[in-house]
Amino acid sequence: MDHQFGQNQFAPGMKSSLFIPDQLVSGPLQLVTDSVTISVPGALKCGTVLGMITATGAYIPSKKDATDSSEKPSAILVDNVDTTNTAQNGGVYLMGEFNQHRLIFDKTWTIVGLKAQFHPLAIFLRDSLQSTIS
Repeated sequence: MDHQFGQNQFAPGMKSSLFIPDQLVSGPLQLVTDSVTISVPGALKCGTVLGMITATGAYIPSKKDATDSSEKPSAILVDNVDTTNTAQNGGVYLMGEFNQHRLIFDKTWTIVGLKAQFHPLAIFLRDSLQSTIS
């Protein structure tokens, strides 16, 4: 049986029989990752913009109008995480260059607003240039 794996930085020892690039990472800047607790009920997709709740240290999707500190975007989710039944550990990017068209973010945010919030954290959002091969 063939298995498909994405760009998961958190699977030591895993072997991939088919590599599927997610096109989220868009530049050569060194990636910095960490494993954190994701505590929103539901399924989150790779590329979701997250903020950390100061009181618990858990990460949830950032909303600009939140009041629990998660209104400050501080990370981007590495892989899909399903927290439907319980909080889960998940990988996040804390630094790097990312394709702004692959991000998933709350409608209270704009790309311009996210760029301004992420810039001091060394998270840079940009258009991903793609070349065509003929």
